[in-house]
Amino acid sequence: MGALLCIAASNGPARADGGQAEWAQRYDADERLTVARSTTPILSPQTVAATETAIQQYQDIAARGGWATVPSGQPLRLGSNSPAVSALRQRLIASGDIGAEAGTSPVFDSYVEAAVRRFQARHGIIDNGVVNQQTFAALNVPAATRVRQLETNLVRLRSFSRDLGNRYVTANIPAASVETVENGAVVTHHMAGVGKIDRQSPVMQTKAIQINFNPFWTVPASVIRKDLIPKMQADSNYLHDNHIRVYNKDSQELQPEQINWNSLDALNYKFRQDIGGDFNSLGVVRIDIANPYGVYMHDTPAKGIFGDDFRFVSSGCIRLQNVRDYVAWLLKETPGWDRDRIDEVIRSGERVDVKISPAVPVYWVYVTAWGTPTGVVQFRDDIYQRDGLGLVSGAAPPPAQPVAQSARAPVQRLQPMNDDDEN
Repeated sequence: MGALLCIAASNGPARADGGQAEWAQRYDADERLTVARSTTPILSPQTVAATETAIQQYQDIAARGGWATVPSGQPLRLGSNSPAVSALRQRLIASGDIGAEAGTSPVFDSYVEAAVRRFQARHGIIDNGVVNQQTFAALNVPAATRVRQLETNLVRLRSFSRDLGNRYVTANIPAASVETVENGAVVTHHMAGVGKIDRQSPVMQTKAIQINFNPFWTVPASVIRKDLIPKMQADSNYLHDNHIRVYNKDSQELQPEQINWNSLDALNYKFRQDIGGDFNSLGVVRIDIANPYGVYMHDTPAKGIFGDDFRFVSSGCIRLQNVRDYVAWLLKETPGWDRDRIDEVIRSGERVDVKISPAVPVYWVYVTAWGTPTGVVQFRDDIYQRDGLGLVSGAAPPPAQPVAQSARAPVQRLQPMNDDDEN
C-alpha cells in the first residue's frame, strides 16, 4: 500500500462534556466580537453565496481607500500605549472587527483585545489577543489583495457547488482542518497536521474505504535513506527508542549494530515499527483513502501541533485531532462498529482492519478565503503559493526548544515520505 506519512501533533481545544472539542471563547466585550464555530460546510452553496457577498464587502472597503499599515515594530497587547494602537484601532474598524465607536485611543484595552482575538480567529491564528509578527502580517495585507484572494477562491468553491453526497469529509489544506458533513451540516471539526511546503498534501477527490486499527508501520526506502541513516549516525539508540525492528530478506530479526550505518547498507533490510499508540508514527488508527499519491489520514502519538498556528508538518498525509470521533463518524453506517467497539479494539492493541461500508467521499481542497452565512470572512495563508498573489506567509514553524546538556534530547520521530509501506 502506497504511503506518504505525516508525523506531528498537539494539544487541541478543550472538550465540552466529553464531546466534540470546542474553541475556548474568552471575550468579555460585545458579542459581535466573537467568532462562533460554523456548522455550514465550506463546500456548499451557502458558502459560495456568502463568499460572493464578502467580495462585494471588500470591494467597497478597497474603493474607500482600504486601510493603512499598522506599524509592526513591537508586539501590541493589553496595556500597550502607543500610536501603533491608534493605527490598530483604525485598521480593525475598517474591516469590521470592531465598531467605529472604538475611536482612536492609543491605549490597548480589553475591547481592542477582543477585536484582535476576533481578527485572529478568522485568519486561522491562535486567538491570544496579542498582535505579534503573524498577526501584523495578516493585518497589513491590502484590501485590494484580499478582494483578489476571495475572487480566486470563489472559482474553487464554485467547482464544488454540485451535490457532494449526503455524508462526506472535507480537508482544507491551507486551514489545516477537517470537517465531517451530514445532511448539509458540519457534524465534527478536527484540527489537522498537513504537508510541509516541500512535501505538499495533494488536492484530490477520493473515498475513505478502510480503517486500520493498531497498524504497523514499515519504513519506506526513501525514509531509510534520507532520515533513518542520518538519525542512526547521530544516535545509535534511535531504533531502540522508536521501537523499530530490523529484518533481513528472510524475515529474520537483526540487531542494529549488525548494519554499517556509514554506508547505504541499511537499504538492504526492512525496518518495521511495533504497534503502539504512544510511539507508532501512525498512532492507533490509519484511515485508508483510495488515491495514486500514497497518502492517507491517521492518528499521531504527538499531540502538540494541534495547538499551534503552524501545522504544515507532515510529508503529505493528514494527521487528525480527535481521531476516534472521526473514525466513529466514518463507521456510523458500518454494522457492529459503534464507539464502544472502536475503543475496545484500540485498547486491545490487536491489529484489525475494517472496511467502511458504504465508502465515504473525501475531498482534499485548497481554499484560502471564504465567506460564511453569519458574515464572518475567513482568510488563511497561501502556504503553497497557489493563489498567484505573491503573499508571503506570516506563519512560521515554532522555534526549536533548547535541550539542557545534562539531559538527553527527546526522541525524534521519523518524517516518512512518498514511498511504499505496509500496514
